[in-house]
Order: sequence, then C-alpha cells, then structure tokens
Amino acid sequence: MSLNLENYIASIPGFPKEGILFRDVTPILSNPEAYKETIRLFCDYAKKVGATKIAGPEARGFWFGCPVAAELSLGFVPVRKPGKLPRETVSEKYDLEYGSNEVCMHKDAIEAGDKVLIIDDLLATGGTAEASAKMVEKLGGKVVGCAFVIELYGNGMDGRGTLKDYDVYSILNLSDN
Repeated sequence: MSLNLENYIASIPGFPKEGILFRDVTPILSNPEAYKETIRLFCDYAKKVGATKIAGPEARGFWFGCPVAAELSLGFVPVRKPGKLPRETVSEKYDLEYGSNEVCMHKDAIEAGDKVLIIDDLLATGGTAEASAKMVEKLGGKVVGCAFVIELYGNGMDGRGTLKDYDVYSILNLSDN
C-alpha cells in the first residue's frame, strides 16, 4: 500500500508564533493506514542502514521511533528535555528555528558500536537531530541515519546542511511557506 502522506499533514499558519507555518503530523496518527505506512517506510530505512537502536526526541520522535523499534525488535533511546530522565545523563544545547533548547540522554543508553537511527517528525534547522547525534557519538555509538516524516525547505531552512555528515531520509519535502 502506498498513500500520499502529504494528505495527512495539517498546515497551521502563525503557530507557535507569527511567521511560522507549523506542519502538524498528528493527522497521520489519527489514520491507521497513514500511520502504518509511515512506520513501514521508517522500518525499511532502518533495515537499509543497519540500525541496532532507534533514538527519538520527545515527544513526536517517540510517536514514530517507538513503533519502529518495537517492529524491528530494537531498543529505543528517549531524547528528553533536562530534568526528565531519572539516571545520569549527557546533554547537548542547540538552536531551533524559533528559539533554543537542550536535550538529554541517559549515559547508559548507548553502548560502543551501537548503530543508531534518529527518528523525528520534522527536519527544519536540524538542531534537535544534530544535538541527538552528538550525544550518541559522545557515548561511543555511530549515527547511521536521521529520518523524518517531513523535511522543510525555504525561509533559510537548511537542516540537511546542518546534518551534512549524516545520511538523511525524509518521507516528505514541504515548503516552509
């Protein structure tokens, strides 16, 4: 089955602030066929790159990364905001298209030699994925790819450029305006 997943993306102008066109992936989650197709595409890519673990930034990376990890019998590594993980963590700061943030990962989540695929909903500036990749590498893992439902282009969005050292897979490429 092959669906046009673009039909399951809502576009919301002015969210979270004026000048931003927010691409909402939650309609994919509401439609079982669209969700299954998205997970299938990510699973195919994970197999192609030989992933042994999946990492995903909260919360939308969880929506897509956890089902892929479960389907492929791989571990899932949550990437969270500071103060949300109970054990010792590593952290990395990064910039967003509308601010800055920091993400953390448990220090024991990655072992030397793990082949990690980072999955998230959207590639805009690439900051979240790059910060996630840096933490994986600090812990001795190898990032085998970064996968997204949507890759934005236009208005200075160059997430692919930020992630130039990694293999990038996007299901959809959409304009930021």
